[in-house]
Amino acid sequence: MRALGLFIFSATFALAQQVPSDVARADLDAGWRQDGVHVAGLNIRLAPGWKTYWRAPGDAGIPPQFNWSGSTNVASVKVQYPVPEVMDQNGIRSIGYHDGVMFPLWIETHDPNAPIQLRGEIEIGVCEEICIPMTLHVSGNLKNAGRRGGALAVSIGDRPRIAEGMTCVIRPIEDGLRLTARVVLPPTQGDQVAVIETGNPEVWVSVPTVSRDGDILVADVEMVPPSAQPFALARSDVRMTVLSAGQAVEMLGCE
Repeated sequence: MRALGLFIFSATFALAQQVPSDVARADLDAGWRQDGVHVAGLNIRLAPGWKTYWRAPGDAGIPPQFNWSGSTNVASVKVQYPVPEVMDQNGIRSIGYHDGVMFPLWIETHDPNAPIQLRGEIEIGVCEEICIPMTLHVSGNLKNAGRRGGALAVSIGDRPRIAEGMTCVIRPIEDGLRLTARVVLPPTQGDQVAVIETGNPEVWVSVPTVSRDGDILVADVEMVPPSAQPFALARSDVRMTVLSAGQAVEMLGCE
């Protein structure tokens, strides 16, 4: 709640500032069709020095929201997030992308042999010294063809390495839960930043306290739902991502 409040305050302050007209723009990479799924790219370009946010934005900011409801021949759209950066500004840590990002889109169709008319409304937060919310619109006709490769293929490859073996201890606290996650993950040359998500965006999750027991990384967080009471947590939905030196390792589900 405090982080969102900071973003709203900053965004309100930004309205009184001179903001470039081309802070952010979006377009589509038409991509290609494979095995009944259309692979396309949402390319968000930012003005130099500006940044936008990952799905878990850190201490401040808002995650992107995607609305594809105006599309035709689209059953579902899965957005892939490339590995983000950890950014610190004035003691505030955020997680996201500088200057732009290409989000791969995995589009399930109703008719795999027919074209797709994709229409999207994307809500993002963008920041430089000031922060503003923005709504971007994209549309395009995606045909059952296309050439594989280019920036879209590079972005698809920029994904976390998947690891297993995460164990969790969950304890009730006055206004929610405390979760301690442990996973075998040797140290790296850079700092390792952990992010824990619940699968429910309404549950507030604190910045993890990270420690080590040899090759075991330990991350401790508090989770507070809107009711501010202990709640039932689906262990299979717990996701931990560890970011370090431009790479990421992801664990899904507590054993």
